[in-house]
Amino acid sequence: MAEEITYADFERVEIRVGTIVEASPFPEARKPAFKLLIDFGPEIGLKKSSAQITVHYTPESLVGRQVLGVVNFPPRQIGPVRSEVLTLGFEDEAGAIVLAATDKPVPNGKKLM
Repeated sequence: MAEEITYADFERVEIRVGTIVEASPFPEARKPAFKLLIDFGPEIGLKKSSAQITVHYTPESLVGRQVLGVVNFPPRQIGPVRSEVLTLGFEDEAGAIVLAATDKPVPNGKKLM
């Protein structure tokens, strides 16, 4: 288990919900990945992300899906894509990523509480 943090530490991480509006293959990535464009609502807007989620998802199955993302990490250059958001997920038993998401729709941009 990781070291304990305070609630103030947790509050500094901006985990928000957004809806994937575009998803496409990302053949330039070192590991199989998709390029995502995620709508985080009017306050944050559209953000790009690279996500290694090719085992359980197709680009077509991702469009319209709500996901969780960390929106206050600095952008990271991944090949030709500037990833602006860390899309969150969990490893399954085989190590493939399963997206973290809400079980009911919520407004884009809402913060995890």
